[in-house]
This record gives sequence, structure tokens and C-alpha cells, in this order.
Amino acid sequence: MPVTNLDKKTWLATNIRKADTFVTRLLGLLRRKRLAPEEALWLVPGKAVHTVGMKFPIDVIFIDRNKKVVAIVPSMAPNRATRFYIGAHSILELPNGTILKSCTEAGDRLDISLAESAGMDDLMETRLNEVA
Repeated sequence: MPVTNLDKKTWLATNIRKADTFVTRLLGLLRRKRLAPEEALWLVPGKAVHTVGMKFPIDVIFIDRNKKVVAIVPSMAPNRATRFYIGAHSILELPNGTILKSCTEAGDRLDISLAESAGMDDLMETRLNEVA
């Protein structure tokens, strides 16, 4: 489940969920109050994201098919949208500050291991736990 930067030898996340259906990508992090440290959502496929309706800023990393970083968007504020990155195949949404902390930049190679697919039940359970 970890995500590591192979070039910088740094960790980005230890708990990663894979959103690989239309519904799980659409819901993404909406209605979440925060993203826990070292938690990430991996959107597959994806070439652009928005934070409309979100309540907190996130770091966003666009990745090609070979897990190479195409672009980074640090501290993306709520109610914004990124441009469309043609070379991207997937997107990592991470806690604000992760890009800076891990020194990740365009061109770096990432290792994304054993990501669990996030189903509707997983997304709803996480949201219900936050409300409690």
C-alpha cells in the first residue's frame, strides 16, 4: 500500500486507496473533512481533477503509465480545477504539504504498491467515521 519516490528515496503515503470506477473517481474526497497524514487517493485513469465542494487543500500529482511524475500541483485550494494533462494516466491526491515534504517534482519515478480498490462501502465508511 505504500507510495514512494524512487528518485528521492522518500515516502509519500503508506495508506493508499485506488478509485478506479466512475463512481469512486467522481466521489473522490468529497465530503471528507480531511485527509489523514500519509493517506492518499489514487485516481485511475485520470488527466485532470477538481476540488469543487472540498473543505481542505490537497497536493496533486499527475503520473504517466510508467509511474513517472508528469506534473505536480501543491496546495490545491478547494473549489479549483487543474488543467488537462495529456501525458497523465493517473492522479494521486495527497495531504497538503506532502509534495514539499517528499521533495517530489516532475520527472521523478514513483512506486505504487498494492493499492486497495476503494468501493462505495469503503468511501461511505470513511465518511461515516469522520462524522462520528
